[in-house]
Amino acid sequence: MAYKLLDARVLAAVYRRRAAASNNGDLPHPREVAQWREDARDVLFHTWEEALESPNSSRELVAAIRPVLRSWVECPGAPNYHLTQVLTGHGCFGEYLFGVVRREPTAECHHCAGGMVDTARHTREECPAWAVPRAALSAVIGPDLSLPAMIVAMVGSEAAWRAVATFSDAVMSEKEAAERERENSADSLPMRRRRPGRRRQAHLVNIDRAPP
Repeated sequence: MAYKLLDARVLAAVYRRRAAASNNGDLPHPREVAQWREDARDVLFHTWEEALESPNSSRELVAAIRPVLRSWVECPGAPNYHLTQVLTGHGCFGEYLFGVVRREPTAECHHCAGGMVDTARHTREECPAWAVPRAALSAVIGPDLSLPAMIVAMVGSEAAWRAVATFSDAVMSEKEAAERERENSADSLPMRRRRPGRRRQAHLVNIDRAPP
């Protein structure tokens, strides 16, 4: 998706330059047009890099993507719903449900003992409940499941991208199912009661605000 957006903007910039040259009676050489494309890409990436200086989305994600911004934008994959949650931390995590949308009384993880705060990092790297899908993921991208390492792996190979997406789907589906059970429990707290569509709508707003 981001690659298509990049290509569309680059083509638009090149078209404007070709139109201007044509209006002046010039016929640009193909090598000159190719250079225009490279120039337009450089300008666009520079603009995006400046925009990331004051991000509205996850600062951790922005910090992980910035070193490989070009590769990330040009990567043919597109994050789905569950993968976006794992990358941004905006989703079915105690930290987010408690601190942002106020759907939980604490940020503690419901899937392991010890009172650990349920974050995207805790889910990816630590929570013993997800040991099996985590092992499958590590077998493909290596033992380092920090967000920067994961992003580098994802832009490096389609297999790595698929492995991260598979992990995200498996884990987040179970976390969401457990959350629904808590919501539907007879003794569920009022703050947990489902308000149809509101959280997904908020999630989509967060995606729109995420960096390219």
